[in-house]
Amino acid sequence: IQLQASEEKMLQYVSTAFTKEFVPISNGSLLWTLSFCSDHVKDKTPIVLMHGFGGGVGLWAQNLDELSQQRPVFALDLLGFGQSTRPVFPTDAAEAEEQFVESIEEWRASLGLESMILLGHNLGGFLALSYSIQFPGRVKHVVLVEPWGFPDRPETSDSDQLIPVWIKALSAMFRPFNPLASLRLVGPLGPTLVQTLRPDFKKKFSSLFSDNTVSEYIYHLNVQSPSGETAFKNMTGPCGCAKRPMLQRIDQLHPDIPISIIYGSRSSIDSISGFTVKKMRPRSHVEIIMIRGAGHYAYADHPEDFNHRLLDVCDKVD
Repeated sequence: IQLQASEEKMLQYVSTAFTKEFVPISNGSLLWTLSFCSDHVKDKTPIVLMHGFGGGVGLWAQNLDELSQQRPVFALDLLGFGQSTRPVFPTDAAEAEEQFVESIEEWRASLGLESMILLGHNLGGFLALSYSIQFPGRVKHVVLVEPWGFPDRPETSDSDQLIPVWIKALSAMFRPFNPLASLRLVGPLGPTLVQTLRPDFKKKFSSLFSDNTVSEYIYHLNVQSPSGETAFKNMTGPCGCAKRPMLQRIDQLHPDIPISIIYGSRSSIDSISGFTVKKMRPRSHVEIIMIRGAGHYAYADHPEDFNHRLLDVCDKVD
């Protein structure tokens, strides 16, 4: 209930009409979905937005209005995250990834979407490409925003944030556990911990909120049963990179599927992986887009620039 209320607060300034529903998939699971489909855009290929680790549909609050004026938009909480069902995932990395991908395909079939522009941020980007490899006929264009899990070893660059020493010590203490275990352990102090750990989130959404709406939303997203979080941990090696790096499989993607990779120029994620993808696909369309002045959450740091660049990409689809 608190998560639902927190999400509604995040979306209160979205002016375009949309529907909210739990889309049924197999094993009784449900994927929480926002659908934007005005009559004047219903014949265009829809954009499907998939959030990153620890995220949810509310984080697209600054993008939904502008994107939905140009084409249908669907935003879903990934299986194991947000308001979607939180099942027990396999402990094997490949099997956990497969469960994520199958849930996306079942979601697509349940909604009757013939094809998609599939956009994923962070973990969502990793899953978007994994899905596109397995179901190439359903993807017209794949957009990766600061994707996780591509290189064989950790990307090295300056951090996007300054984390206090006590937070680093706390993180080290809980490293054997799920990534966000400390957030659940501190109980009511969780929102304060989020504000301390990521004070930048308030700035990212300052055009909408002057209070702690965003940090409270992130807290409620991640204080639930750590289903998707556990799956992510099982898919991650000790160095923070994917156990099954996507660069080792990029050659399996159908050459006719175009890729756009969006990075923030001030991000902690190294763009080298994107240029490696471009080099590995010399006969396919691969576009690298930099959002100047943005960090890892490029769509929230500079939403107007992000929306404009994304819509330019989509215009080439239809």
